[in-house]
Amino acid sequence: MSSFRFFVPLVLVLAGALACRDAPTGADPGATRLMSAVSAAVALSRNEALGRLIFFDTRLSGGAIPQACAACHDPNAGWTGPLSAVNEHGAVYEGSVPGRFGNRKPPSSAYATLSPIFHFEPDEQLFEGGNFWDGRATGEQLGNPAADQALGPFLNPVEQALTSGADVVRLICDGPYTNVFTDVWGATACEPGNEAQSYERVGLSIAAFEGSDESNAFTSKFDAYRGHRVNLTSEEHLGFALFVGKAKCAGCHVTGDEHGGRALFTDFTFDNIGTPKNPENPWYGMTEFNPQGANWRDPGLGGFLTTRAEYQALAQENLGKHKVPTLRNVDLRPSPGFVKAYTHNGYFKSLESLVHFYNTRDVLPTCAGEYTEAQALAVNCWPLPEIAANVNRTELGNLRLSAREEAAIVAFMRALSDGYRP
Repeated sequence: MSSFRFFVPLVLVLAGALACRDAPTGADPGATRLMSAVSAAVALSRNEALGRLIFFDTRLSGGAIPQACAACHDPNAGWTGPLSAVNEHGAVYEGSVPGRFGNRKPPSSAYATLSPIFHFEPDEQLFEGGNFWDGRATGEQLGNPAADQALGPFLNPVEQALTSGADVVRLICDGPYTNVFTDVWGATACEPGNEAQSYERVGLSIAAFEGSDESNAFTSKFDAYRGHRVNLTSEEHLGFALFVGKAKCAGCHVTGDEHGGRALFTDFTFDNIGTPKNPENPWYGMTEFNPQGANWRDPGLGGFLTTRAEYQALAQENLGKHKVPTLRNVDLRPSPGFVKAYTHNGYFKSLESLVHFYNTRDVLPTCAGEYTEAQALAVNCWPLPEIAANVNRTELGNLRLSAREEAAIVAFMRALSDGYRP
């Protein structure tokens, strides 16, 4: 393939047309506008541009609701869930088939391409890498966890709900950018008999876009600060010092020079921080797919490990652990009043409450039942963990931070949003 690169606006004509023609129900109309503005100076390779077209193509779904990858990974919201009203409650998004919901909130698709292939680190006795909250998109199939992950939602009956990879390939090959697909992957990519290989190439193209400078932008205020182009405020400086010190955040959300001198704010490991059950999660009512109903508890990494013979013996000690997310774009939102959801089940609705939980989880009383975040904050308690086993008791729970210190950490994390202009 040629290494020829071109500027995104040449591709936006098709991508914008798809987004405008088949916008998902309830989609944020500002998403395409912001993407156009952000992308104006970003050069994409042909494969990255193809991945962008697929990422925003709402035709690639099998139910009554036209749905693209961007339906759950909107750049306006830091490449995660774009609907404030959904984030404010269950935080899990409706799929292409009306009334069907998954079990976890969408993680950010940005910076996910930097995760290594899933593996066990013997020196530290922990698992690292992969994509999805439980690491099951290992990267073993296509050599890239993000590419493995990209193939999952298309065929998930509670997400885009297509029946086979061949369906995805057919929709692309019968669509408006067929020539882009065959230009990147060869004239035979749309010929009968090549569907399996072409479907894998769909995942590789999406991962190429997710790894592009448009997605992994590294354009936050923190990056400008590291590049000596701007200084942090005194509050942000205090927050950064606490982040790497007293608050112990950098133990998992590492700030070193992991990627060409640019911090990733994750070590791609897994942890159980004691997140409470989100009682508003619609998955509890999805008895067709969740026969346990309200008794279901998210097993996280431990659940995935039970499916792998070589790791089954380690499943119990990893029950309830979820991928440590990057904190890049953790506060990026389309408007000041927009609600974002945090952790694997979206229990927390603000950075303030999440930091307060890290600080006081083991200090405040235990709530009397399954409280929502708002209910817990109203009576100054925290519910029991969703999974009580394997809770991290050494790096959070009683950090002895003052209210001013909590606020400073939040201020620092707000400096991690891409698109900053000094």
